Amino acid sequence: MFQKNLLQAKRVLITGGGTGLGKAAAQRFLELGAEVYICGRRQEVLAATVQELHQSTGGQIHSHACDVRDAAAVEQMIEKIWADAPLDVLMNNAAGNFLARTEELSLGAFQSVIGIVLLGTLHTTMACGRRWLAAGRKGEGEKVVLNVTTTYTTTGSAYVVPSAVAKAGVQALTRSLAVEWGDRGIRMNAIAPGPIPTEGAFSRLLPRPELAEDAKKRNPLGRFGTTEEFANLAAFLISDGSGYINGEVVTMDGGEWLQGAGEFTALGRQLTNKEWEMMKPKPKKTKE
Repeated sequence: MFQKNLLQAKRVLITGGGTGLGKAAAQRFLELGAEVYICGRRQEVLAATVQELHQSTGGQIHSHACDVRDAAAVEQMIEKIWADAPLDVLMNNAAGNFLARTEELSLGAFQSVIGIVLLGTLHTTMACGRRWLAAGRKGEGEKVVLNVTTTYTTTGSAYVVPSAVAKAGVQALTRSLAVEWGDRGIRMNAIAPGPIPTEGAFSRLLPRPELAEDAKKRNPLGRFGTTEEFANLAAFLISDGSGYINGEVVTMDGGEWLQGAGEFTALGRQLTNKEWEMMKPKPKKTKE
């Protein structure tokens, strides 16, 4: 199904590509022939990922340290990439999330998540979109934006309210631009993954091991998804084989969301006050 040349000659940028789902997608895209750029805030993480994936796949992979919340920094990064050649695909994967009781969150906590998830997606999408639209089709083939949302964008979810707000905005952006830009050669789609274990991000939302087992039992398939399954779906959606899919949000969660709104609602109700205290976002130290 996934031919080795499926993504041959496609140039792809993945935000948040140094870890987790972004890293898994980068590896799969490289295996299928794409040239991949990854960006994130930590240069050391990006460098390690570039080295690892180049060695394991032999593919062309590059990195740029960039905070997607900073519109000027995003513009500079995209300009550098375009200096080599235009991108064909943008995958907006960078995200921030934490489990918290909403009344205890500061405005800064909301701004941090919304800044990364919604504004970050807007910054990269507009930087690429304006360039693609200015160039026109010119026989270069269709361009694709693939966003990563969640299964609770339409229902909301308790205990992850900043994420729900931001991801709902990303879904609206996806569908709106799918209509506005579709006739000018740009497809917009999204993946809404359910629980998929990754290093770091997933573990932070599950303070006790038994909570993971409870979450598995609630899933109709009795398990979590895998990064490989996510990466394969992403590869299909950015490939020419999905050319008539536009404005779609593809859910991959084993059917979990069909049982009720908000995958974190039940989880949050099982936590003790002590666990809530342990999980509070820690304020960042500022330089004097």
